[in-house]
Order: sequence, then structure tokens, then C-alpha cells
Amino acid sequence: MSRAVLMPPKPRSELWIAGGLAAILAAVFALQGPEYAVRMLAEAVAYALIAVGLNIQWGYAGLFNVGIMGFIVAGACASVLLTIPVNDAFWAGTGAPLLGEALIWLVACVAIVGVVARSHRWGLGRGQASALTILASLIAFAVVTSRFAPAIEAIEREAGFVGGLGLPVGVGWAAAAFVAAFLAYVIGRICLGLRADYLAIATLGIAQIVKTFLRNADWLTRGPLTISPLPWPVPQPADVGFLWARGSYLALSALILLVVYLLMERAYHAPWGRMMRAIRDNETAASSMGKNVDRRRLEIFMLGAALMGLGGAILVHFTTIFDPAGFVDLNHTFLIWVMVILGGAGNNRGAIVGAVFVYVVWTMSEPAALALFGLARDLGSAWFGWQAPADLDSRALQMRVFVIGLTITLVLRFAPNGLLPERRAVR
Repeated sequence: MSRAVLMPPKPRSELWIAGGLAAILAAVFALQGPEYAVRMLAEAVAYALIAVGLNIQWGYAGLFNVGIMGFIVAGACASVLLTIPVNDAFWAGTGAPLLGEALIWLVACVAIVGVVARSHRWGLGRGQASALTILASLIAFAVVTSRFAPAIEAIEREAGFVGGLGLPVGVGWAAAAFVAAFLAYVIGRICLGLRADYLAIATLGIAQIVKTFLRNADWLTRGPLTISPLPWPVPQPADVGFLWARGSYLALSALILLVVYLLMERAYHAPWGRMMRAIRDNETAASSMGKNVDRRRLEIFMLGAALMGLGGAILVHFTTIFDPAGFVDLNHTFLIWVMVILGGAGNNRGAIVGAVFVYVVWTMSEPAALALFGLARDLGSAWFGWQAPADLDSRALQMRVFVIGLTITLVLRFAPNGLLPERRAVR
């Protein structure tokens, strides 16, 4: 009988890829300076965590999630609200007790809707249960809205916004992962029965709902006024200088990424990881072997979302500003997918390498384009008397999308499965 084994690794190709990436990073350090390069790497590590989260959703279980931005912003918001200083005006005013009452009504209404949604277990037909659930949801929405309205008005009038709890940043990061995982649980219970494009549409819509709510909830996030500065888990630049502060933040983020990578690699090679890949490759066969497919999909959806929330919290604390409008699909969904696809879906090392490589290309394309366009303008004027357009610099700033598109085309042309593809089992 033949026996399934893993394809042998290709250390030489991985060594070449690692060496090429190291050479690119060295060039960035030399050309842009260590402060700029360390900042870029710290942000790239946060994106790498998010990419690993997507990789285990898509690479391990085949879940097509394009609502990444929703989990990032939800996790970031949770961390911000727990770690920013306390707003004494909020707790001293009438808004705090009114908000507490509104939250109690919210929990009660959610519980009632949940009970009504299970009414089909008590003898009602599924159509009747669905109709009652929709009716109960509409009534609950009206009741909760009426309870929140006076609380929001009082908060904005007396305190501006609720403020935070002043907790350590580490607590905020843990809460970011928990909140994103809980959001994934709610979404998963509703949407994981969908497949492929339907799941993508559902997650995309929910991500937009989360972002729109936070952007317009002035009483909670200050909306367009933003929340800044955000605390760091390491000494601030004002205390030890930009390079040491950013280097410390980078070291802490890289340590978290390393721990996550080691845990995910262990899970990948464990029975749990083999089961997830079996569900991905042949759901019917896995189900016939007694595996609870829906439950396992929900597990990995929550796990991936938790990493996305954690990465979002690390990213937003590093930038020291929380602006819900600053989260856009191009940067916080499309770019993450590019990282995973170019790195190699199903391979955590590929996701990390792809994240760093793509973010470096994304970040450096602007200064590189400005330099090239400036050189073309100077040479064209000196040699041919060419008058460059007045908006040449602004055109150069748009080159990053072209560069990313060209990078995708070249990588997928010569490495269709990514730079470090998953090692499939062979017999």
C-alpha cells in the first residue's frame, strides 16, 4: 500500500528567496536610512500577522474571506478603547448610566432574538421560525435604538466621547484578538454555510458595516476627529529616540510573530491541521468520516480573525492614531490577499515572506517612482527641451498600484503557486 508523505523541502530555493529579500531590505536601509527602514519593517510585521491569519483561513480551510478590513478595524478599536486614558467627564456625566442601561437592553434583546431563532426546535416550522426571527429583530432594533439615542446625545454633549480604560497595551492586544474572534463567531454562524463567492460577498458587506458604524460613532471613536496619541508597550520615541523606540517595537512585534508562526506550524503538522486540509480538499469525504465540518470551519475562521485583529491592533498602536476612515479595502484587504498569493497559500513562511516583500514594494514604489520621474524630467529637459507636466510628481505617487500589478504578474508567471508554495502530500 502506498503511503502519503510530504514533498521534500527545497532549501536552496528558500535560501535564494531569503537572500534576495535580505538584499532588498539592506538596500532600503542604505538608501532611506535606518529610521525609515525600521518603521517600514515594524509595519510589515503587523501585516505579516494579518497575512498568516488569512493564510490559515484560505490555505488551511479554503475559506474565501474578503472582509479582512472588518476584523482589523474591530480589533484595533477594541485595543484603543481599552488602552487610551480615562475620560473623567464621561464617568461624571449622565451619559455613563444611560449607556449602561442601553447595553443591558441590547443584551436582553439579543438574547430574546436568539431564543426566537431556535423556536423551530419547539415544533414551529422553519418558515414560521424565520418570520418570527425577522419580526423580533426589527422590534429589537427599534427598542435598542430608542435606548441608545439619549445616551449618545448625553455623551456627545457632556464629554465628547466615552474615552478609554487606561489599561496596559498588552491587555488591549489580547482584547483585540478576542473581539475579532467573537465577530468571526457571529459572522461564521450566519455565513459559513455559504460557499465561495457568496461567502466573499457576505464578509465584504459585514466589513463595510463595521467600518461605517465606527466611522460615524462619534461618541465611541470620535469619528473623523480621530483618537491620538495611542500608547506603546515599549518606550516612546520622546524617551529613547526614534530609532531605539521603533527598534524595540519591531523586536516585540517580531517576537509575537515568531511565536504565532511556531504555534501555527505545530498545528499544521498535527492531526488538527491534517483534518483541516482534508476538509479543504474533499469536504464530502471528510464529512463521511464523521468530522464536524461546520464546527471545524468555524474554529479556523475565528483563529484567523483573531490574528487579523491582533495585527490590526499592533499596526494602529505603532502609527499612534486611530482613524476609522483610514482603513480602506485597497490597503487592508486587497494588499493582504496579494501577500498570501505571492508568498504561497498554505505555507506560513510563504505568507510572512510575501507580506514583507509586498509591503516593501508597496512602500518603496513611491520614492522610487519620484526619483525615476524626476530623473526623466531633468534629462528630458536637458537633452530634448521637454517640458514635463505640472502634475508629474502626483502621477508618480500613483505608480504603486502599477508596480504591485506588475509584481503580481511577474511572480505568478514564473511561480504560479507563489514564492514558497505549500508542500502537497504525494504517494
